[in-house]
Amino acid sequence: MSAERARRRLARALRVAGWNAALILAGLAAIAIAGEAWLRLSAPFHDPAEPLRFVPGVGILFEPHAEIRLTNHLDYWTVTRANSLGFPDREPPPPERAAASCHVAAIGDSFTGASQVPIADKFHVRLEQLAAAALPALDVTTSAWGRGGTAQASQLPFYDEYARKLRPNLVVLVFFGNDFDGSSSVLQALPWGWDPDRAPWAFPARGADGGLRLRPPDPEYRTHALPWFPGVGGADMLRGLDGSSPPGGWRETAARALTERSLFARWLDAKRRALTGEEPALPSLSERAEALAARPGYGWILDGWEPTTAYAKGQLLRSDDPPPVFAEALEHAAWSLAEFKRRADRDGAALAILSVHHLGDADSHASVLLRSMADPLGVPVISQHDWIVRAGGRLEDATFRHDVHWSPQGHQWAAEAVLDWLRQHPEVCEDSA
Repeated sequence: MSAERARRRLARALRVAGWNAALILAGLAAIAIAGEAWLRLSAPFHDPAEPLRFVPGVGILFEPHAEIRLTNHLDYWTVTRANSLGFPDREPPPPERAAASCHVAAIGDSFTGASQVPIADKFHVRLEQLAAAALPALDVTTSAWGRGGTAQASQLPFYDEYARKLRPNLVVLVFFGNDFDGSSSVLQALPWGWDPDRAPWAFPARGADGGLRLRPPDPEYRTHALPWFPGVGGADMLRGLDGSSPPGGWRETAARALTERSLFARWLDAKRRALTGEEPALPSLSERAEALAARPGYGWILDGWEPTTAYAKGQLLRSDDPPPVFAEALEHAAWSLAEFKRRADRDGAALAILSVHHLGDADSHASVLLRSMADPLGVPVISQHDWIVRAGGRLEDATFRHDVHWSPQGHQWAAEAVLDWLRQHPEVCEDSA
């Protein structure tokens, strides 16, 4: 074969490859344009919104009557209106109506706040409806006091300031796996970026006598922070107080800019994370840990702690010899449950824990650990997992496909589990007459 003929063949092959590449790029561009157009036309809203305020003595809640827009860009685009107290729920019943009924107050984190579903689908609302049909003599009313990012310690003010005024017959603490360490101001400070001594929610702190007490939230939490403090709540975790983006290389900067501007890019990124199980990378986690460990009194507690994931929470349940910070976290969790029990006994209310199905069956490590805290207090644990299994349901149907939070079906099963417990313990409602 002559050199000229070989050159022509190579040129022709390059032209074909170039046209093929151009067609592929054109096809990808068409898909991106079509996807962008479809999302912009079909999505109920384009940008999430969580208007927040600081409530003295309570912490970070939503603005009263604010519109809360929440989406994971895959399963739900939900718009919820906060009530007059700043919780994503109906208005609570008047105190006289609650006191005259068998009132159930649900307290928890984002599973209780449940901005992923409409208010009508939330488990406490479904519980009230189910009880009206199945147990009308009990006259059950409900309210919910939930805020994402909190655990039992930070939820104690929810009871003290709000739920207690309704004189509940039953207080249900909704317990998720991150509640084992969520009452630790240190472990919460590292991902969120606030100072553990100046947190925006209440946390246990050790007093001069060595005992634990509840330290109230600090209204000046924004002025005392660890390196690159992003704020609180939702997307604020990935943006600074001044609106700045977190530190990172050009790839992170470019990807962040694309997802901020394109709904289709957000959808692709959310789908990628869901398929790979990748957690959002929180900036400066190691830097914050180093800064905190350098403080007097903090170095020892972070000994052995490795920020291997965004929150590194799994170490608590996986390790036979957890770092000191996790031992303290479990102490704080147990103390917080005991404080709820003390308050419930004082006020003549029953206390129960609804364990989210993720904790597993009765023999799972998480369930055993939870019962080791609840049983000495005489607090019953209502297992959503066991209820779903008994009902013949599929555990995966309790959550959204790409999100750990309850789907409407998960809320229904949670309501049924609590209803079944009420059916077996109607005595908790006897004082409602």
